[in-house]
Amino acid sequence: MMSKAHSILVVDDELSMREFLDVLLSKEGYRVAVAKNGKQAVTMIEKNDFDLVLTDIRLGDITGLEVLKEAKKKNPDTVIIMISAYSTTEIAVEAMNQGAYDFVPKPFDNIELKQTIQKALELKTLDQEKEKASSELKDHLHFNRIIGKSPGMQAIYKRIQQVASTKTNVLITGESGTGKELIARAIHENSDRRDNPFVVVNCGGIPDTLIESEFFGHVRGSFTGAVSDKKGLFEAANLGTIFLDEIGELSPILQVKLLRAVQETSFKPVGGTKEIEVDVRIISATNKKLEEEVIEGKFREDLFFRLNVIPIKVPPLRDRKGDVALLAQHFAEKYSQKMGKDIAKLSSYAIDFLNKYSFPGNVRELENLIERSVALSSTNIILPESLTISMHKKRRWVEGIEGRRFDLNEVEQGVDLDEIMNTIEQAYLKKAMELAGGNKSKAAEYLNLSLRSMRYRLDKDDSIGKS
Repeated sequence: MMSKAHSILVVDDELSMREFLDVLLSKEGYRVAVAKNGKQAVTMIEKNDFDLVLTDIRLGDITGLEVLKEAKKKNPDTVIIMISAYSTTEIAVEAMNQGAYDFVPKPFDNIELKQTIQKALELKTLDQEKEKASSELKDHLHFNRIIGKSPGMQAIYKRIQQVASTKTNVLITGESGTGKELIARAIHENSDRRDNPFVVVNCGGIPDTLIESEFFGHVRGSFTGAVSDKKGLFEAANLGTIFLDEIGELSPILQVKLLRAVQETSFKPVGGTKEIEVDVRIISATNKKLEEEVIEGKFREDLFFRLNVIPIKVPPLRDRKGDVALLAQHFAEKYSQKMGKDIAKLSSYAIDFLNKYSFPGNVRELENLIERSVALSSTNIILPESLTISMHKKRRWVEGIEGRRFDLNEVEQGVDLDEIMNTIEQAYLKKAMELAGGNKSKAAEYLNLSLRSMRYRLDKDDSIGKS
């Protein structure tokens, strides 16, 4: 849970609004200061470091946009959230272009405002941790192309440290698009083989009739078309690392030949009689469950054990939600630079959209989505509308409670919104009551409701809270 020791400056020319926001945010544990106009806010900003500035657009003297500019000049890391009763798309875009985190129109929902502030400060903390982690990794390990602070990724970083300096074979498993090749490269780059070849072989992309020749080479005249001797990929990887991607696609015959090469560290080229010895580290990867393939007789057990000395399992992106925002920002910066654009960041609503999507294509799908969004974006911030593009139309569902998914495409045929909202509400009420052990007051706290409101909602559903 995020620390609530953050400092917030509230800037509004209405006394009642200043007092209200002071009380609202102080109750959340924040250290709150208030300014009655823009000039006073600028003076306070010059003398103090605030984590977040919550400012109205119209302040009577100077505008909230000028407060934003001065705050960013003092400290670019200060989070700015704009609020206004006179909101327009043009003002919102201008605020975002100048570095505002978000734009909240008045009248605002108290819960939504608190959530926006919390997310903004959490993102700031994540950015600081990412910068610190990147610095540490650059000093100790070449993980600069692998991004993630989730527990699953931290475990992988540790495993890379443990195995990089050895010659032991590694098997990387995980769904397509999870970044298995990046992990293989990180192992190679942190080993004493880093200055020697890293050879990538897509076992599923080479025809069976050519794969033996690709692996081990051939001698002139060994088959039709072999007009000269050819060095194989294993020989090309000598003293380095060979990465066998999609290892589960190898035919049974090639599995036998690969097993021999792994065991003997030598092989004969196709049509050759002389053994070629190599010193190669083998890192394999697959999106298949090789244990099941072994049981079914589709993959040799002895080869599996030879390759699976050190297993590394890469979690799917849906299981590392905390990394989505970091990855999205990284890809936004990458493709912004590549396309000559100035995409500063993603809006909080765009990040919310991404966090609600399951990404069946994992990191690769996220990268493709952000690349397309950068290309389509007409501002320097990625908004949700540039994310809701054709690639998602077939899968535009919202993840619901207890496994139910609400398909947004159903709206075109007509839906019962009250029924949908009731279903969601009942699921939340039920979960809160379970967590609270049936205590209504405690359950109300989980849902940020008054006890009276909690009782009213429970009374609407006889199946909840009556036991």
